[in-house]
Amino acid sequence: MSEGMDRLTERLSREHAVVVAYSGGVDSALLAVVAANVLGARAVAATAVSPSLAAAEKAAAKAFAREHDLAHIEVCTDEGDRPEYTANGRDRCYHCKSALFDALTPLARAMGARIALGTNLDDLGDHRPGRRAADERGAIAPLVDAGLSKAGVRALSRELGLVTADKPAAPCLASRVSYGDPVTPEVLRRIEVAEAALRGLGFPVCRVRAHSGGTLARVEVPSAEIARASELRERIDTAVRGAGFTFCSLDLSGFASGRLNALLPLLV
Repeated sequence: MSEGMDRLTERLSREHAVVVAYSGGVDSALLAVVAANVLGARAVAATAVSPSLAAAEKAAAKAFAREHDLAHIEVCTDEGDRPEYTANGRDRCYHCKSALFDALTPLARAMGARIALGTNLDDLGDHRPGRRAADERGAIAPLVDAGLSKAGVRALSRELGLVTADKPAAPCLASRVSYGDPVTPEVLRRIEVAEAALRGLGFPVCRVRAHSGGTLARVEVPSAEIARASELRERIDTAVRGAGFTFCSLDLSGFASGRLNALLPLLV
């Protein structure tokens, strides 16, 4: 067993019980599996369900939990009913995480547990207002405490033979909506349908960023795939506009996580 796994195991062993905020992504999947190995029935993986979670991600999280015999529940979160969230300001993630903690806290209290997030060291340097909500609610970040970066998480996942080891990052659909544009179920649906179509065209790593109130889609694929995307531009345009967008553009800078953060300095 690697030193990273030793540290993560030791960190989790200091908890009486945990409720893992489990999206099925590489970070939360590893945390949920190791927590179950260490704490047994005192570890529960909880998936937040709302329009910002793509149906494919929900199904994959459920299948992974079943495969690894995780105690898994789904909880509905109400961030879409919170004006501070739908306004999509620079603190949107704070209100999203607050809704998550409001949904998970009753279960955590009943179990005598703390809420555990799949935050890793690399996340600490990004714009993540949700960390403030986590600090306010006393949530823990065992991967950070164990000194694990994203690369470390992927390495440990391979060590355990987890199918998520090489899974592309899949943040919530709301992260694709341009800051200042309202987050609505309809815009999230357009993004979900358009990205599913792009994956069907052979672009497993992609983002459809929604601008101008959800009328303009800015498609990002890895730089090495831009030429192929250009060749498929008619099919991409048809698929994206078929999802409900009026216009479709291809970003020539290529895919990069957190690209919409470039808009933060423009917000008041």
